[in-house]
Amino acid sequence: MKTTIIENEARELVAKHLHQPYFLAHSRETEVIMRALAKHFGEDEELWGLTGLLHDLDMEETKDNIEKHGERTCEILEEQGYEIPEMFQAIKAHAENLGSSGVKRKSKLDYCLAAAENITGLIVTYVLMRPDKDIAQVSVKSLNKKFKNKSFAAKINREFIDDIEKAGLERSEFFQIAIDAMKSIASEIEL
Repeated sequence: MKTTIIENEARELVAKHLHQPYFLAHSRETEVIMRALAKHFGEDEELWGLTGLLHDLDMEETKDNIEKHGERTCEILEEQGYEIPEMFQAIKAHAENLGSSGVKRKSKLDYCLAAAENITGLIVTYVLMRPDKDIAQVSVKSLNKKFKNKSFAAKINREFIDDIEKAGLERSEFFQIAIDAMKSIASEIEL
């Protein structure tokens, strides 16, 4: 079993399993936020980034059987010869309210992945409702205001975003890291 995955192998798996533009963009957005969080915390940027990239690898396959979400991603990776416990734990735990695995978030990586993948939806929704549709104009203050409005982007798991504090980061600082990370790929994700 391989205990690490290299970037080009991860991108090949994404290309093989994800085809819908939304899932491709979401995976990339989560990847850059996770890399930024790893840098902030002095963690392994490659592991954290690729965990973000691969976390929803099974979404197109499990969309009608959502309780398998996360668990199926790890099965796909295992079928390719990977055994990366820290990554698998975070991927399964990010879907703790959906999956049948019963895996709960407990590590810094787990909390960061769940927060990162949820903040992407809040940021994208906010950018798309703006007249200029420009992520460069998004501020922490304006995003925080939308975050507090529970009817805005209502499907976003705000509890998972707030749990970023369990990783040792204040929400406002997390928002800034996430906005800056997504700005770095704005042309790629068309924001």
